[in-house]
Amino acid sequence: MSEARSREDICRFGRSLFERGLTPGSSGNISLRLEDGGWLVTPTNASLGFLDPVRITRLDAEGRLVSGDPPTKEIPLHSALYESRQSARAIVHLHSTHSVAVSMLPEIDPRAVLPAMTAYYLMRVGPTALVPYHRPGDPEITKAIKGLAGKYAAVLLANHGPVVAGESLESAVFAVEELEETAKLYLLLRGLNPRYLTPAQVADLTKVFGLSAPPSEPHAHDPAGPAD
Repeated sequence: MSEARSREDICRFGRSLFERGLTPGSSGNISLRLEDGGWLVTPTNASLGFLDPVRITRLDAEGRLVSGDPPTKEIPLHSALYESRQSARAIVHLHSTHSVAVSMLPEIDPRAVLPAMTAYYLMRVGPTALVPYHRPGDPEITKAIKGLAGKYAAVLLANHGPVVAGESLESAVFAVEELEETAKLYLLLRGLNPRYLTPAQVADLTKVFGLSAPPSEPHAHDPAGPAD
């Protein structure tokens, strides 16, 4: 795919996410890794709904500015995820309401913030980790991301929002949308003792679709809240 087409795709997907209220104002950022090892990334203080393809930031393989506007302050986050997920070609970070809300709940398991609620959550997103709070742009986030050892394509930043890596921009966007919808379902059903997928159903999906196996440790999900 040409760089010009990649720039247009970032703008097109960004506008779609913005227009559906998935990342308000100038929040959120998108990056796309290019064939030469460089990146395209949305500029700092840019609304995803009003991106200009010419002003998209171009970085070289070492993260140095080549052209366009100054990049998002979240470069350390993107860099760490690309480094730990070698298959990643695109990253989408949003401030979507329901995912942010879930990241604040006391009962969620940092190894698997959402239970196996639907087949498409497992198929498009997979296990999602919680990363402890860091201020936006904090270089220390790289340690937290690298500490996950590349096991997660999706993470929730505590009190901040979701970050999803994909093998294409389209797959990353679809995954972050599915993550937001699953977070919404979790909040709607919290306290109602919903029926999640069984271990056998999860195993079947994992086998048939070649999914990453979820963490094997017991989880602490309790829709009613944490135990006393």
